[in-house]
Amino acid sequence: MAEVKNMAENKKLHAQPANLNSLIDYQRGAVVSRTIMDKEAGTVTLFAFDQGEGLSEHTAPYDALVYIIEGEAKITISGSPIKLKKGELTIMPANQPHSISTTTRFKMLLTMIRT
Repeated sequence: MAEVKNMAENKKLHAQPANLNSLIDYQRGAVVSRTIMDKEAGTVTLFAFDQGEGLSEHTAPYDALVYIIEGEAKITISGSPIKLKKGELTIMPANQPHSISTTTRFKMLLTMIRT
C-alpha cells in the first residue's frame, strides 16, 4: 500500500517545481528513504538519517552519486573517509565497499546509474 501511495505522490512531482528538503522527513532513531524514480536505467532516492544513524559497509554493482541536501555526513569508500556537507557531492564507484555515518542529522539524494 505504501508503494502505491509513493507512486501517486511522485506523480505530483511531474513537470512541477519541488523542494528536495521538503520531500522527506526525519524519523527518530531511523534512516528514512523515499524513491523518487525507479527506472531500468537507474534510481533516484531521498534519504533522511537521524543523528547517529548510518548504513553499514556494503557494495553496489553500479556507480552512485550522493548529494547532501542538509547537514553533514561521513562516507567511507574503500577505507578512505570523505566528509560532506550541505551542497556537496561525491561519486561512490561501483563494486567498492562503502559506508555512511553521521554525528548530526542529514538528508541526501542518491542517484544510481545502472549501466
